[in-house]
Amino acid sequence: MIGLGRAEDPQTWRPGKIIAVHAGYASRAAERGERPEHPSYFLKPASSVAPSGGEVERPAGTEQLTCEGEIALVIGSPARRVRREEAWLHVSWVSAANDLGVGELRDHDHGSLLRAKGRDGFTPLGPELIDAGSVDPAGLRVRTWVNGEVVQDATTADLLFPLEQIVADLSQHLTLEPGDVILTGTPAGSRVLAPGDVVEVEVDAPQAAAAPSSGRLRTTVVQGDVPLDADLGAVPAPPAGLTPELRDKLMRAPVAGLSAQLRKRGLDNVCIQGPQPLVAGDKAVGTARTLRFLPNREDLFAAHAGGYNAQKRTFDAVAPGEILVIEARGEQGAATLGDVLALRAHVRGAAGIVTDGAVRDADAVAEVGLPVFAAGRHPAVLGRRHLPWDHDLAIACGGATVRPGDVVVADSDGAVVIPPALVEEVVDAALAQEDEDAWIAEQVRAGHPVGGLFPMNAAWRARYERREEGGR
Repeated sequence: MIGLGRAEDPQTWRPGKIIAVHAGYASRAAERGERPEHPSYFLKPASSVAPSGGEVERPAGTEQLTCEGEIALVIGSPARRVRREEAWLHVSWVSAANDLGVGELRDHDHGSLLRAKGRDGFTPLGPELIDAGSVDPAGLRVRTWVNGEVVQDATTADLLFPLEQIVADLSQHLTLEPGDVILTGTPAGSRVLAPGDVVEVEVDAPQAAAAPSSGRLRTTVVQGDVPLDADLGAVPAPPAGLTPELRDKLMRAPVAGLSAQLRKRGLDNVCIQGPQPLVAGDKAVGTARTLRFLPNREDLFAAHAGGYNAQKRTFDAVAPGEILVIEARGEQGAATLGDVLALRAHVRGAAGIVTDGAVRDADAVAEVGLPVFAAGRHPAVLGRRHLPWDHDLAIACGGATVRPGDVVVADSDGAVVIPPALVEEVVDAALAQEDEDAWIAEQVRAGHPVGGLFPMNAAWRARYERREEGGR
């Protein structure tokens, strides 16, 4: 088992430095929509190393802890300005690594990824070392399992840059020393993890004579309970969320009333056109998590719609109280989701789904119990018209701009987007207007004409205010 000291003694091994490749596999580059021309790197601290069989904390206040199975190279002899042809001679061992990271911290340190990937325990290595001299660097394989399911499976044939090139390139700029570790990138299929998940990574050489293997590197996710201190540095922004009191008010306020109050404040382009509830009478209130579909293009579909794509990642990440808003350009010629993804969102605690596209398995989706608002129904899967492209960004859904964290309210009249800073003011005004409209309806039922009453003139206003004060 790899531990924390010398590479020759895996029980006590701690590397001098850990160098990681940003994008190493063609499948991963295609998944992200960017293919680099040259390898690029970041450093991970030695204190992030952990042995197989341990636990890793998902930091308090975060939800996007991801696993990345990788091939780890261990340098055996100093390498400085070596040629590609001789680079592999400086690699003594190969093993498995899990390059863990926190998505919410990724942008705070730009390319360095220090806070996102440098935490204690975020580089499990091991459990066994493979003799590099016994394997062909072009014949290695890496696989990752989450709770027993294979989520990553790739060979070094899919690498953007051969392993020897990576070693030689790094040696141009710094001396690689015995015990240093190079993490060579991860293939497509990285997963968001939750407490209790078990991740296993294995590297092997299935075509080699002895078919050597690193064994399965096993890590269990646990929930951290120590919050990050915003007074010290950048931390993930807390979810905007809604207080129970505010959520209750929004549940009582009709979309039509909220829309009217927004219009009074100069916001006339906040209605999402098209979506209607699958189940009559459903209502949804929550903060937006966004997903964007582009028109399908056949040459991009395999990379962006296959495997663990943006659609699946978003449904796996939606948080309690969030409404998943899907931009489908109003296209109803293929579905944006079906019953399995609706069930996943429901299990995650989502408050609802709103899309200007269609759903499939509509009856089964309706039975899930999650409020779903869609512009139509269609039996075809998304690939007929859609390409899941990106998530957690500003989108255009049903003619309205929706940003992550915006408040969305949907009922039988449609859906409306409320800027967070205006929510309390708008909902209070809408509820006050509802009370006023209810009183006006009483007067109309009593036989009064609407002239001067709707809207109220000064005399009727005075009567209404006396009523508010307990008079008649």
